[in-house]
Amino acid sequence: MEMQQIRLSTEINATKEKVWDVLLSDATYRAWTSVFEEGSYAETDWKEGSKALFLTPEGSGMVSRIKLHKPNDVITIEHLGMVKDGEEIYDSEEMKSWQGSTETYRVRSLNGKTELTIEQDSAEKHYEWLSKTWEQALQKVKELAETDNKHGRSL
Repeated sequence: MEMQQIRLSTEINATKEKVWDVLLSDATYRAWTSVFEEGSYAETDWKEGSKALFLTPEGSGMVSRIKLHKPNDVITIEHLGMVKDGEEIYDSEEMKSWQGSTETYRVRSLNGKTELTIEQDSAEKHYEWLSKTWEQALQKVKELAETDNKHGRSL
């Protein structure tokens, strides 16, 4: 099955470090990925070469690895398999259509703000849903990064 690439960007009024923290810290990761599925979370240390499990509250999801990680710059995640009923599966027909696909987050300073860009490979049948959902996720990251977490105020 042929992959299409989703590529979206947003400008965020926060530092690269703040945006990076929002992307990968457990509490904020759970908040922004809730647009994909409420209660989603990651089990990983985010280190290059490490395994990453992206799971729903029911324990289903994806098995991936951190392919590249340059903190406050870029992270690429390679999707390898799925998790179903707590079991890792690497050889189902459905999964083979997207096995090896990647998801990349990039941050760069831009005129005193930060540009966040995501790129994700998508099977054609999921492209429209993923594109719309990524737009919501980027908006959520922007809101989280532009809010002073201690006081709930915009910066």
